[in-house]
Amino acid sequence: MTIAAKPPLTIRLCGPRGFCAGVDRAIQIVVLALKSYGAPVYVRHEIVHNRYVVEGLEAKGAVFVEELDEIPAEHRAQPVVFSAHGVPKSVPEDAASRNLFYLDATCPLVSKVHKQAMRHNRLGRHVVLIGHAGHPEVIGTMGQLPEGSVSLIETIEDADVYAPADPDNLGYVTQTTLSVDDTAGVIARLQERFPNLTAPAADSICYATTNRQEVVKQAAPGCDLFIIVGAPNSSNSKRLVEVALRAGAKKSILVQRAAELDWEEIGAISTLGLSAGASAPEVIVNEIIEAFRARFDARVELAETVQETENFLVNRELRSIELTAADMAFVNG
Repeated sequence: MTIAAKPPLTIRLCGPRGFCAGVDRAIQIVVLALKSYGAPVYVRHEIVHNRYVVEGLEAKGAVFVEELDEIPAEHRAQPVVFSAHGVPKSVPEDAASRNLFYLDATCPLVSKVHKQAMRHNRLGRHVVLIGHAGHPEVIGTMGQLPEGSVSLIETIEDADVYAPADPDNLGYVTQTTLSVDDTAGVIARLQERFPNLTAPAADSICYATTNRQEVVKQAAPGCDLFIIVGAPNSSNSKRLVEVALRAGAKKSILVQRAAELDWEEIGAISTLGLSAGASAPEVIVNEIIEAFRARFDARVELAETVQETENFLVNRELRSIELTAADMAFVNG
């Protein structure tokens, strides 16, 4: 097909998109640990919710395990990395009891939520956690406090039927990757029912989640299709699909790789929105753009709201190790 024969397409490329500072830091920690200590470096659970990233780190020598007892005795001197989502307090305690050397890659903004929950608890409040049951971040946050100290609320319907033992002594925190609008609705209902509900000292939903949702809201009106690059188990990526639809995109889909695109289903479109969840690498965004350029006379427009400059330092043990562009090329291109 010649260029002239290709139908025109405007791609509204959102910015910011893709990796946030917490995800970037977590991946850097694994890469630097491999450079410093050699393979294997063990990682408990997916370091971030992205299969491409996990496979790229496996190719470098990382070994992913679900639990610490999977690490063979002969490798117990090798580091084990805890994922960006955070872990219950029992996990580092377990690592210490096994004499394992661990590197905690928990996002600092998730750690902030842990501290907010612990502060509520220390001040005698029962903690209400707004989040998704079973998500690793929720498991990690609930695991900071004694059993029974935290109640999980997922929806406004949950808030309607919640019956705490002491309605006047509650404090809330939220998962960092929720829909800003949905969460505001849940909080409003809880505050309506429990006027003495105490907010955290700072907003729990992270800057990157908020920023990515805001630019998708602005870019979505008039889009025939909105593609979010991300994994099906990525909370913030799934929320972006919902945000795009609510903001006016005719259709929105979650895609992990260009190979998943169903061109017959996509059909004839003239305006495409494109963004990526906080754990999706830029190389896949570029892959998606090139796939559309092969079929359309595509023009890319940047839809940008803010520029992110946040940078989180890696663990002290790794700061003397040089991190090069080549080290991160598997995700950054």
